[in-house]
Amino acid sequence: MKPSGIGGMAVIEGVMMKNKNEYAIAVRKPNNEITVEKKSHKDFSDKVKLFKLPIFRGMLAFIDSMVIGIKVLNFSASFFEEEEEKKEVSEKTNALLMVLAVVASLAISISLFMVLPVLISNLFSRWIESIFLLSLMEGILRLFIFIGYIVLASQMKEIKRVFMYHGAEHKTINCLENGFELTLENVKWQTKAHKRCGTSFMLLVMLISLVFFVILRPETLALRILSRILLVPVIAGISYEFIRLAGRSESKIVDILSRPGLWMQALTTKEPDDDMIEVAIASVDTVFDWKEFLKKEEDEKPKKESSGKARTVKGEKPQVSTSDLKKNSQENKKSNAKDLKESEKAQETKNVKEAKSVQEGENIQKSENIQENENIQKTGNVKMDHKAKDLGRASQHKKKDAAKNEYAVAGEISIASPKQEYEEDDEILKALDKYLDFSEDK
Repeated sequence: MKPSGIGGMAVIEGVMMKNKNEYAIAVRKPNNEITVEKKSHKDFSDKVKLFKLPIFRGMLAFIDSMVIGIKVLNFSASFFEEEEEKKEVSEKTNALLMVLAVVASLAISISLFMVLPVLISNLFSRWIESIFLLSLMEGILRLFIFIGYIVLASQMKEIKRVFMYHGAEHKTINCLENGFELTLENVKWQTKAHKRCGTSFMLLVMLISLVFFVILRPETLALRILSRILLVPVIAGISYEFIRLAGRSESKIVDILSRPGLWMQALTTKEPDDDMIEVAIASVDTVFDWKEFLKKEEDEKPKKESSGKARTVKGEKPQVSTSDLKKNSQENKKSNAKDLKESEKAQETKNVKEAKSVQEGENIQKSENIQENENIQKTGNVKMDHKAKDLGRASQHKKKDAAKNEYAVAGEISIASPKQEYEEDDEILKALDKYLDFSEDK
């Protein structure tokens, strides 16, 4: 998000937008017409250089916003006054009334948000002796009073409509700073929260004052009240610097510290209708050349992209901004993570396929081996059967021959030597058996 430098505020049935030393007030009148008035505003810091320094410029901006705020509120209210209430006054009288209004606003704000918490916390000094605890209680009371004030104000019908115009103001500025053309459709879907909002500024004043007054804690009640009043400009200046930083920085720390203010804006901004958005667009159109702003943004994009590339200048290294480096590193991390996930998925798929193919190959090999073993087994069994049959037949023939021989020999054997001849026959049979066993082994 590129800061546009424009700011604004919601008024009665309208929106004020300020750009540098000019501001425009757009108001929708009772007859439904939009009237716009453009005015110039002298910057006091041009005369006094001190108010261009940090913190001091915040003090001036705080007073400046109150002066312009009262002016534009009076202007917007003038369209809804009864005819008899409208009275022409001189410029001197008007200036005097403006000063009185600013002083009265400051007095009421300081009394309500700075002095009252001190007085309430002091009532507990009888039971709480610690100044630290009393100061802490004071700061918490200040926060509750501020939030309660906004909640009660938001219940009024007129204030609700002002808060809706406040939402239209934020949406319009966000539309430009996000790089979109200023059209009704583009503005409608923008967020109604903005880091540079006055609500965030006021909440920061309350939080920073809590820290300040816990550290700086005078003993007497009078000094405590005086210190609160005198330190208001300093606290406002510090709060302004943070709001200014938040509008320009994309740091995570700044983003986290800005969140309480953004949450608080849920009370002070409401969803606007189309008529309110049209009023906000008319106000911006009058005081800000948004088309030129978007064109510059488009022209800067190629420069930003080319700045990341190396330049072939001798002895010179390409200059890349820290934010670009962070963005590039984040994008590279995301792309690398994405590529890693895709490669892991591809590798996993490949491994699964290879595992399946290996498994299938093993199964085929096993089935082939089993089939081959079965065939071999069958062949071996057949051969063994044939061998066994052949051996059986041979043994039968041999047994028959042996029997014939025995019969033949028996006819030639004498009664005197029957034992010797019988032993010789046994030796022949043993030799024959060995021969048969040997053949069988083969």
